[in-house]
Amino acid sequence: MYSLIIAGVCGVTTGLTLYFTDTFGYGWSIFFGILGFGVVQMSIGLYLQRKVKAGMKAVEQTLLAGQKELQAKTQRWQMRPPGSIQAAQNEIARDQRKFVEAALALTEPLHRFDRWVPMMTRQIATAQFQLYWMIKEYRKCDALMDKALFVEPTMYAMKMARLYTLDRPTDEIRKVYEKGSKRLRYNQNVLLAAAWTWILVKRNEIDTAFKALNEALRNSDNETLKANRDALANNRIAHFSNSGIGDTWWALGLEEPKVKMQRQRMQWR
Repeated sequence: MYSLIIAGVCGVTTGLTLYFTDTFGYGWSIFFGILGFGVVQMSIGLYLQRKVKAGMKAVEQTLLAGQKELQAKTQRWQMRPPGSIQAAQNEIARDQRKFVEAALALTEPLHRFDRWVPMMTRQIATAQFQLYWMIKEYRKCDALMDKALFVEPTMYAMKMARLYTLDRPTDEIRKVYEKGSKRLRYNQNVLLAAAWTWILVKRNEIDTAFKALNEALRNSDNETLKANRDALANNRIAHFSNSGIGDTWWALGLEEPKVKMQRQRMQWR
């Protein structure tokens, strides 16, 4: 990393200069050389931290502004419903793509810090993975999967969803689930357990799904997980459903939410 190299050069130069000019002895020269290294490294680190935070904040603000506009449009539609639900959904998707693509464009300049900030490449890949997921550019997510950081349940669930879609072996998906499930607080495992057991049911591994739900419910009291466990226990596979989890489940892209079309009442005069 460039910051370490620069700090190292400054530290060594400081120590050698103090020693060969007889300003200090051998011990003190080493001390001030190490001190110089630390000061330079800390100064560069603080400067880069401010720059990176500013870049990430710009991405976040772009997303928040776009989401705020979508919420306002949705509220207007609640007051005055659009003529076609499908057309409204398409318009929302177009609007979302616009602000997500604007946010993605803001992540690219951050690559100038790749050689300066540790893990910068992975941080950018993680942000881009999530952004591409929002607009359903799943192939681009696949390309980023090995670079992105998976540190929280939603990200692990997204990875599991892609591995399932790509028809990867169940054991490979199980490893992701087990890794993502470690050290979670109560009820933080809901989405992971829902995705994992849904995959198992789809692959007709009903007994394994039932055991997984029992295990997950030791760290959760989620009603959807309970209902799914009861459905499997009573051999009512068709009643297995994660729709109760809501938007976080639909966002995985494994299923499409069922939209009920409202029937228009005929007005007779």
